[in-house]
Amino acid sequence: MTEAENVIEKTKSFVKQALIKAEPGHDWWHAYRVYNLSLYIARKEKYDHIVPIQLSALLHDIADSKFYEGVEEIGAEIASDFLKRISVRDEIISQVVFVIENISFRKGANVQVERNKILDIVQDADRLDAIGAIGIARAFSYGGHKSRPIYDPCIPPKMEMTGMEYKINQAPTLNHFYEKLFKLKSLMNTQTGKELAEERHLFMERFVSQFYWEWNIGE
Repeated sequence: MTEAENVIEKTKSFVKQALIKAEPGHDWWHAYRVYNLSLYIARKEKYDHIVPIQLSALLHDIADSKFYEGVEEIGAEIASDFLKRISVRDEIISQVVFVIENISFRKGANVQVERNKILDIVQDADRLDAIGAIGIARAFSYGGHKSRPIYDPCIPPKMEMTGMEYKINQAPTLNHFYEKLFKLKSLMNTQTGKELAEERHLFMERFVSQFYWEWNIGE
């Protein structure tokens, strides 16, 4: 096993243990899917600086602030401390921390950062896991976890929200499709991400159309 492979295996073990009690939409399997998607996108985009992508994907949700009383810095701190303990180079740690600090949708599309290919790839992978069939499952899993209604026709979606408004939003889960999920296709960074997002977006549209048909039948 190479040094890089050893680092990745240690990181996988760390993430599995850290997320063992996580809500199902943000657990080890979410990190695993984002990891695999990131590697797939990197190959398609012919980007070969793989280790920072692997580590960023595995650690991107190590401590999502919505499960830590809104504290935004905790994920980057946990990831940085862990990577230092296993002697990862400072340059790579900085790259991973940058991704963790800037990957989130809730920071808002108007927040400008000096982007790089690592962030572009891992962010696309994370957003792809939020849409399509898995995205639908994750949305309702989290809504149930927060005891939110599935749908309430009396509560319309808020199409424009600040980062703080998004963070404290308690709307029904179906609103989340309009407030975030349907927006993600247009926010993809890479050509591969854009192509993969197309079918997932269409699947969500079909799902929502069927949902309304079933909800309104007989009216």
